[in-house]
Amino acid sequence: MTNLPISQLQEIFGERLQEGVHMNNYTTTKVGGPVTGLISINSASEMEFALTNLWKLNVPYYILGSGSNLLISDRGYDGIVLHNRSHNVKVNTKNEPPLVIAESGASLGQVAQLASRRGVSGFEWANSIPGTVGGAVYGNAGAHGTDISQILQSALVLTRAGGSQLLSNEDMGYEYRSSKFKRERKSVIILEATFVGQKADPEDCMSLLHELTEKRHKTQPVGPSFGSTFKNPAGNFAGKLLAEAGMKGVTCGGASFSKVHANFIVNNGGASAQDYYCLIRQGQKRVMEQFGVQLDLEIELLGEFEDVD
Repeated sequence: MTNLPISQLQEIFGERLQEGVHMNNYTTTKVGGPVTGLISINSASEMEFALTNLWKLNVPYYILGSGSNLLISDRGYDGIVLHNRSHNVKVNTKNEPPLVIAESGASLGQVAQLASRRGVSGFEWANSIPGTVGGAVYGNAGAHGTDISQILQSALVLTRAGGSQLLSNEDMGYEYRSSKFKRERKSVIILEATFVGQKADPEDCMSLLHELTEKRHKTQPVGPSFGSTFKNPAGNFAGKLLAEAGMKGVTCGGASFSKVHANFIVNNGGASAQDYYCLIRQGQKRVMEQFGVQLDLEIELLGEFEDVD
């Protein structure tokens, strides 16, 4: 039973509102229960229209990109999921330095590939990250010793209080795998981002992109997962602590900590969101007991989960 004003939402969005959609096909873990409603968003104007109406009705919502870094409860989510599919990317090589302007629904891999082919360096590390520009800018995604904070020039955002605003890199308040908006859980929506690159030989860019992608593939497991589950604590690595705590290969239902990299939880087939949640809490508990270190999640939880002892 939902608490949402479904009839009003149907009036506003019509056939674009899909009801009772199961989210296992929309997440990189291949788990997740039903959401009350799902709306596909194909442009910044559609996003602004949807959010303006949801805000007026005080309807809870979640903006979904690639579905990585997200665990949706098996019980589902009584809210509206906005599936961000606005993915246009422009590479401006005439500017000095060159710029890459990307809509928030574009994948990081798409950005990395387009920039590298045009001879714009600085994005090669992002090719194998399973996320979108919006989530990456919001959470300061990174790999291979760099992150979004190193390349972002500005972000066009939408807020409930102030409408659309252009924010600088400094305005984002970046820290490791975090922005001030993520830390403070503020309602800010990334519509578009402008990144700064460096001019380079396209062949060199593509060579580095393939080298970093191959390196990542060799050190990380295949199969449905979030990517990294936990943030690296200061001066240490989450995967190292989990491995030393004996979590590699530990299984709950259809999910298990990877034997290749302990910071990855993999769906071995038929896993539930609760299986993932069970392993998350086990890993946190064991690392705390053995090393006195609190592992903080790199992912977000959506919906309600059963408590785990």
